[in-house]
Amino acid sequence: MQRLQKKETQTYTARKAALGGRTLKTGQSRWFVGYKKHTLRLWWRPHTARVLLIPLVSWVAPANVSEGGLLVPSLRYCAQRWSWWPKIVVADMGYLAAQAKAYCRQQWQVAVLTKLRSDMKLVPPYVVWDTVECRQGQRLQWLGYSPREDRHWFGVAAGPTLCSCCWEASQCPREFAFAPHEHETLFGLLPLASQPAQKLLQGVRPWIEPAQAYEKNQLGLNQMFFNSLRLTWCMALLADTAVLLRAHALLHAPSEPSLLGELAPRQALLELDWEPLQEPNSI
Repeated sequence: MQRLQKKETQTYTARKAALGGRTLKTGQSRWFVGYKKHTLRLWWRPHTARVLLIPLVSWVAPANVSEGGLLVPSLRYCAQRWSWWPKIVVADMGYLAAQAKAYCRQQWQVAVLTKLRSDMKLVPPYVVWDTVECRQGQRLQWLGYSPREDRHWFGVAAGPTLCSCCWEASQCPREFAFAPHEHETLFGLLPLASQPAQKLLQGVRPWIEPAQAYEKNQLGLNQMFFNSLRLTWCMALLADTAVLLRAHALLHAPSEPSLLGELAPRQALLELDWEPLQEPNSI
C-alpha cells in the first residue's frame, strides 16, 4: 500500500527523485524511481588495443528528465571549456528530436546520428532507412556533402544499373541533391544511407551498453541506494574519475617486453615489383 501511495502522490524518500522508464528486460519492472546519469563519451581512436570510451561531460538528473535536452548543453560545455567539440555524436533514440539535431548542425556543424523510429515516415529518395533510390528504382550512393550549397549529393551506385533502359535517361543528370533540413535523421550532416553512418550505428553504438555496465557492475553503482540527488552526483563524479584513471593507465602503460623476442624469427621486406597472389602459399 505504501509503494502504491508513493507512485500516486509522487512523493518519495529519495530527495528530488522521480519516476522514470527503463528498457524492457525480462524480470524487471518497466518503471523505476530514482535518478539517471547521462554521459557524453569520447571514442579514443588512437588506442587500438581495445575500445576506449572517455567521459567528457556527465549529467545527473531525476529519472523523468529527458536525455535529449542535455545534448545541446553538453556540446556547449565542450565549446566553452576546451574550444573543441566532437564532430559526430552517435546516440540512442532518446536524442531523436529534430530540433536539437538541427541546432547542433547549424551552431557547431555536428552530425547527430540516431536510428529511425519504426513509425516515422520516409522521405524521397529513401525507400528503406539505409537505402536510397531514384524515382525509377535505381539505387543511389552518397557522394558527399557540399557546405557551400548546403546539399547532400547522391549518384548512381556502382555495378549494373537501370539507366540503360530508363525512358528518362537522356534527361537525367544521374546526380541528385537534397538539403539536410529535409529530414534531420535521414539526412542531417551525415545521411543514414551513407557507409560511414551505417558503420557507426552498427559498429560503434553497441559499445555504449558495455561502458554503462562497467560503471554499474564493476564499480558497484547498482548495489548502492542513493537517497539524494547531491549524493548521486558525488558518486557519479567518482565513477567518471575511476574511468578516467583507468583510461590514463591504459594509455600510459609501458609495453611488456617478450621474453622470447630475441628468439622469434624475423622477416625482411623485399622491394620487388610483383603482384601478390590471391591466396598465399603455406609453407
